[in-house]
Amino acid sequence: MELTIENLSKRYGQNWALRQLSLRCGPGMLGLVGPNGAGKTTLMRMIATLLTPTEGTILWNGQDIRTHGAALRQVLGYLPQDFGVYPEFTGRQFLRYLAAMKGLPRSLAYRRVDEVLEMVQVEQVADRKLPTYSGGMKQRIGIAQALLNDPELLIVDEPTVGLDPAERVRFRTLLASLTSNRIIILSTHIISDVEAVANRLLILQEGQVLADTPPQALLAHATGKVWSVTTNQTTALQLQASYQASTMVNQMDGVTLRLISATRPHEAAIEVSPSLEEAYLLATGRQEVSAREEDK
Repeated sequence: MELTIENLSKRYGQNWALRQLSLRCGPGMLGLVGPNGAGKTTLMRMIATLLTPTEGTILWNGQDIRTHGAALRQVLGYLPQDFGVYPEFTGRQFLRYLAAMKGLPRSLAYRRVDEVLEMVQVEQVADRKLPTYSGGMKQRIGIAQALLNDPELLIVDEPTVGLDPAERVRFRTLLASLTSNRIIILSTHIISDVEAVANRLLILQEGQVLADTPPQALLAHATGKVWSVTTNQTTALQLQASYQASTMVNQMDGVTLRLISATRPHEAAIEVSPSLEEAYLLATGRQEVSAREEDK
């Protein structure tokens, strides 16, 4: 199986949401990262045949999805950023309903619903009404519906927004377990969501590809450019204003900062190993909201 994207662009009025993107994906997990507004959701919706490109082509196993979209949709699983549920349904009823909408025969649908409920570990609450579910449980139902047809291509768009740290970790672990024999595209602006599970990162910024790289290569590029320093409050604020800071923590003996800089930012600064988030910040040159400390 192969997803190929060639010179893909999308324009809304005079604004380009995505510009000249080319990509080739085989089985594994691609982490699609970038700040809000970078074009991630636009790309996901075009791959899922929900938006038509302004320019360029998307090929699934060599066939243009403009003319062979049905073939892609048969093997596509999609969890959009805004996933709604029907409050009158239980989890099991909701999945059976969606299985029918996807055209699964009833005997297969019932068996497949039971399989995905077990896969996402909500079988114990499957007969409760959906409004009683936590945010994490609803997201697990979301991924369950995306897996009903055992997809070869699974697209997951910002799945952990609004989840607490424990639910985020569980959701990432679940996605990691699904990478065998399928292409998974995980779109997020939270670097910790892809740090442990993606074997490839595509960084988008302002609608264009900033980097297409294995996480290890991104980390290697940041080596020697991340520093830790503990100092007083006044100096800490001056350093934060002059350099890109990934963390700033009050300690008993002062304020400890981790700073991103090609040169030593302070005489007391010591070089430290970069995190993937810091490597991302170095690549983009922008500070984005992080969930790293929340995960601890």
